[in-house]
Amino acid sequence: MTMAETIVIKVGGHASDQLPQQFYQQLTRWQAEGKHILVIHGGGPQISRWSDQMGLTVHKHHGIRVTDAKTLAVTQAVLLGVVQPAICQQFSQHHLHVVGLNTSDNQLLGGEYLDQKEYGEVGQITSVNETWLQEVLHDEIGVLAPLAQTIDGHLLNVNADTAAAAIAAKLGANKLVLLTDVPGVLNAGKVVPLLDQEGADQLFEQKQIKAGMMPKIKAAFNALHDGVHQVLITNDLTSSGTILHRSTKRVAG
Repeated sequence: MTMAETIVIKVGGHASDQLPQQFYQQLTRWQAEGKHILVIHGGGPQISRWSDQMGLTVHKHHGIRVTDAKTLAVTQAVLLGVVQPAICQQFSQHHLHVVGLNTSDNQLLGGEYLDQKEYGEVGQITSVNETWLQEVLHDEIGVLAPLAQTIDGHLLNVNADTAAAAIAAKLGANKLVLLTDVPGVLNAGKVVPLLDQEGADQLFEQKQIKAGMMPKIKAAFNALHDGVHQVLITNDLTSSGTILHRSTKRVAG
């Protein structure tokens, strides 16, 4: 029996509010073809809005949300109580078979602290219950929140791009799409169609890549190096946007 093709899509908080018709049409095509589809959703704007309403200071470092205990509680409530149900409802309205998922489903996402002193309750994913997840994805599109648990059950906030890259790698995904609100990685306002690590470093140095895009690009290259076949940054599932690729050029030094 051949393994079904797996596609992981990361949808940002901005994008989740305004997914276009072609997004759902593409998912419908992929689901009809028997592909396994997993959507990892962020919720940055919504979390910031709710944090602000509760008088919590929003602080980001290197594009990652610094998360204390109160911010973690807001993050969990917003991701699982606001963003995920809204996405699932949209999918259902487009006649897609969908299921909302989180770390407490069969110990789905294991994690460890990224740097507790610097980021607080922020983690990175160390394990995925791949067997159970692939069984779920056989029949339904999974919509998964980027929260992980430590070995003793402590909840961790994980950057959604980082989470999507790690999960895609552990699933051996054929494709990872980091869906964002811009058509790709931009250089002077124009999409860079192909980007390797050297090119990304140059764009960082030239300040063409902003702080918010940094975790996305870092995650994209991590996924590529960890075995994901194809990694794209785009705002449209039907457009390749920026394709990330490994450099074939030897860098001196």
